[in-house]
Amino acid sequence: MVIRKTALSLILAGICAPAMAAGARIDYSALDDATLSNTPRFIVKYKDGSSARTQAVARQKSLDAVATRALPIFGTQSTAKGKAAGLSLTSLRSTGRGMNVVRASRKMTRAQAQSLMQTLAADPNVEYVAVDGRVHADALPNDPYLTQYQQWHYGTGAGGARVTEAWKQSTGEGVVVAVIDTGATHHPDLVANLLPGYDFITDSFVSRRENDERVAGGWDLGDWNVANECYSGQAAKDSSWHGTHVSGTIAEVTNNNAGGAGIAYNAKVVPVRVLGRCGGYDSDVADAIIWAAGGSVAGVPANPNPAEVLNLSLGSDQLCPQVMQDAINTAVSLGATVVVAAGNDNGDAAQHSPASCSNVVTIGATSKTGQRAGYSNYGATVDLSAPGGGGGGADDVVWSTVNASTTSEGDPAFGGMAGTSMATPHVVGVVALMQSVAPKPLSPSQVEGLLKATARPFPVKVDKVIGSGILNAELAVQKAATFGQPISANPLASGIATAVPPLAAGESQIFGIKVPEGATRLDLLTYSGRGTVTLYSQYESEPYPTSNVGSSVRPGTNQTITINSPAAGTYYVKVTATAAAAGVLIRATVR
Repeated sequence: MVIRKTALSLILAGICAPAMAAGARIDYSALDDATLSNTPRFIVKYKDGSSARTQAVARQKSLDAVATRALPIFGTQSTAKGKAAGLSLTSLRSTGRGMNVVRASRKMTRAQAQSLMQTLAADPNVEYVAVDGRVHADALPNDPYLTQYQQWHYGTGAGGARVTEAWKQSTGEGVVVAVIDTGATHHPDLVANLLPGYDFITDSFVSRRENDERVAGGWDLGDWNVANECYSGQAAKDSSWHGTHVSGTIAEVTNNNAGGAGIAYNAKVVPVRVLGRCGGYDSDVADAIIWAAGGSVAGVPANPNPAEVLNLSLGSDQLCPQVMQDAINTAVSLGATVVVAAGNDNGDAAQHSPASCSNVVTIGATSKTGQRAGYSNYGATVDLSAPGGGGGGADDVVWSTVNASTTSEGDPAFGGMAGTSMATPHVVGVVALMQSVAPKPLSPSQVEGLLKATARPFPVKVDKVIGSGILNAELAVQKAATFGQPISANPLASGIATAVPPLAAGESQIFGIKVPEGATRLDLLTYSGRGTVTLYSQYESEPYPTSNVGSSVRPGTNQTITINSPAAGTYYVKVTATAAAAGVLIRATVR
């Protein structure tokens, strides 16, 4: 087992809300299930009093009309006898509560299923549409280390990230992740999920290659060093196989009765090598960030598999250098979310790079109890935390793929490590789960907003500020799957006061304010009038007392919420009367 933190010149830091269409609700949460069958099934609820609800002939006539309108989306296909076949919809039966199970006559893509649901919902007699989702026996993957070691950080305990629950919704299929680190090894429980990578190290001493040229591959040649090789007084160090461990947490091959499990085990990883003997260079990391996200780097062929999310479990004790910030800005402009480790110095992450850079998601580390890990950096630049391990033993570290050799690559192995380096790939893996189910790719700002909004409260009082809470994979994926689907809300204009309708005790009113990219603060305020109200806000979903990014519950009508560095998108604000209220005003100001 490996339990270590490594100091280098670059330190290894180590609810399904429905949509609305023509008055009908559409639940997309099981949309992927519509692609599994040659004859997918949907659930349609017709409005009370409509002929389609009570009369089979009228219902079938309605479905025939929907099929005709939807046909251009599908086109025609040939049957086994060579005849042209279009699309037909058949009502199979009614459920116990009066909904109808409808079967389509042909296989369809995710986009086609979504369009068909929208066409069904456009029928003025329809109240609700959903996929007739598949249900399976609940069973975890059969990888032995998942049960033996990984439950504390993947499961639902005090320190867990709720990954096991998120697997019911997503496994990361179709998403590409880049791990910018020491590279990867040919580990049999990882290599099937690797895509072609690149070695960006431009110093042969660091890379252990014959020259300073960059080369294809991204393979880890080892980062060991002998005593005093990096600086005077430095101890000898074995190879860490750090990049292999990080990559395994994200996408280790899973459910093969071997080793452990990866969080997004149907995603793919592009290994990008920037760390070797004695660390690495800011300039190499910066170029690797750009290339991994699909940008152009002189002298290097274009990345054929641009990543949607980048993992940087590395850092140095400096403020964010311009070369790093420029590279991060480029990656974000290309649509890549950049997730970085807060660092392992038990200090302020604002003094650590790239944790102190703008446009990144900075991750602190927690132990199996949910407390801040003693080594984890902290402070206002930390966005949220994830399991990194307390380092106190085999049951409080993060287990993943490694290598048994102390120098160059040898036999594959499994090992435990602790660090913010281990916390970061938990978040990256969950981002892959989120992107896999999102109706359309989430922007980096939207990803960050959802991660912070869905983080669960720390189960204990943390001793330092380490973000909005602990990563909650289950809720983050749920919200991603329905992201952007409208909620009925009264729109607010920045800086303009709006009257809240009179509310009886227990009644609520929801408002929405759109926040553009680059906003630094969102101030929410209720005032004036009489009575008592509470104020809750949430990002891109309805706020509740148990699910919000800000709350104010003082006596009276004067309530205030301030959200610093808000994500681009819509923030919803719920005003609830705890005693009858009238004459109350609400104002949202985006700065």
